[in-house]
Amino acid sequence: MAQGDYGTLVPPWRVGPTREIAKTRMFTLNEHRCESPATGRAGDFVFLDTADWCNVAALTPDGHVVMIEQFRHGLGEVTLELPGGIVDPGETPAAACERELLEETGYAGARVEMIGVVSANPAMQNNRVHTGLVRNAVLKGSQHLDGSEEIAVRLVKLTEVPALVARGVIHHSLVVAAFYHLALRGWAHHVS
Repeated sequence: MAQGDYGTLVPPWRVGPTREIAKTRMFTLNEHRCESPATGRAGDFVFLDTADWCNVAALTPDGHVVMIEQFRHGLGEVTLELPGGIVDPGETPAAACERELLEETGYAGARVEMIGVVSANPAMQNNRVHTGLVRNAVLKGSQHLDGSEEIAVRLVKLTEVPALVARGVIHHSLVVAAFYHLALRGWAHHVS
């Protein structure tokens, strides 16, 4: 839901000039001066400027979801999550979902249906995460991983996902949000 679609009570702050602090291949760390229109108070705020991301819930004809395991350096752990990645410049989120699914897992299926969008971390990031749904996913080929990726593919029964979230096995917040979007559409509708 875009800001204002339901009548926000807090007006947006006035945003002044932005200053680049650091730039990496994944994001730019920026700072800008903002002022509250309600109080006139001003402050400097840092945020990460980064591309939008996507993740994709790919469902097989026999009721499994295609998931991946990979080591996440920020957490220092292997996580169980959905395939996904950066939406490249000029690429639609649906095209990114299709590309990432094939690259990371070798799976492909019916056309991508976009089922949800969330803010990655609105306190300090300006990007969004787009979730796609692919039905009838089947193995089409081998993985085509980026140089630093080490990914194992795991098929998980869709009906087991709520318990895996409850037990903390699936704990990546953006993946949990993706499954929530799928649940809003009705779990039973997606299970063969």
